[in-house]
Amino acid sequence: MDASTVNELLAGSVGGAAQVIVGQPLDTIKTRAQTAPSGMFKGPMDILAQTLRKEGFFALYKGMASPLLGIAGVNSLLFAAYGVSKRSISPFPHLSLKEIAAAGALAGAVNAVLASPVEMFKVRMQGQYGSPSDKKLRAVVTEMWRDWGLRRGIMRGYWVTVAREIPAYAGFYTAFEFSRRKFSQKYGAQIPVWALLASGSTGGIAYWLACYPLDVVKSRIQLRATPPEGMPIQYIARELKLVVSESGVSGLFRGLTPSLLRSIPAAASTFAAFELTREYLKEITGV
Repeated sequence: MDASTVNELLAGSVGGAAQVIVGQPLDTIKTRAQTAPSGMFKGPMDILAQTLRKEGFFALYKGMASPLLGIAGVNSLLFAAYGVSKRSISPFPHLSLKEIAAAGALAGAVNAVLASPVEMFKVRMQGQYGSPSDKKLRAVVTEMWRDWGLRRGIMRGYWVTVAREIPAYAGFYTAFEFSRRKFSQKYGAQIPVWALLASGSTGGIAYWLACYPLDVVKSRIQLRATPPEGMPIQYIARELKLVVSESGVSGLFRGLTPSLLRSIPAAASTFAAFELTREYLKEITGV
């Protein structure tokens, strides 16, 4: 692995960490909207108000340790899988948007291997509401491993994460490339930083619009006390029906607003941190 690749991986990790730090409060609101018992909250603003009043400001950052610790591996795997997928689909550097979507879908499926456990621990931390029995991350990890093992514990929700990541990253990379190419037509190959941030935000919004009901299912399955039973297609369909029976079709989109709002600052912070870190490393290493 050459120095340039190492620099990009390091910069990607810093960008991912910035995304987690900036986006975690809205992510916590999103997860609680998806998983809280019926009637506990009136909406996203009520979740914010109750969380601040009962648990304090730092409760909005519950579960942040898991994605912070895992972000380097997740980002590295995603970038590598996307690059390999693009080269496998076409030997030419300029792919069509359909080919970009296919490469994104493949990268998402591979990325689920690490994204699933990272998000499972995050969700289980976010699903604690400040009671004396709340557990630290280490205790949650130990409990899941001791009680359920790797497949039904640590990797709980893996298949629904795969099902989510395939359309999510197909949507993300397609929207990002579409926006970037539109800006390139006007500004040339080196588009302004604000246009890059706007393209990232567009990709982030498309990510959630492409997969949100599956994210609701994933959060509920990963937070439940016991692992799902049956084949993945069976328990995913069963959970979708359960959400609709409890809350109507709107229940499949509960928490979508915080997710969409989060996309804008999260994408901006990711790309800004990535570019600044890469430039800094370039000055140090000369590549």
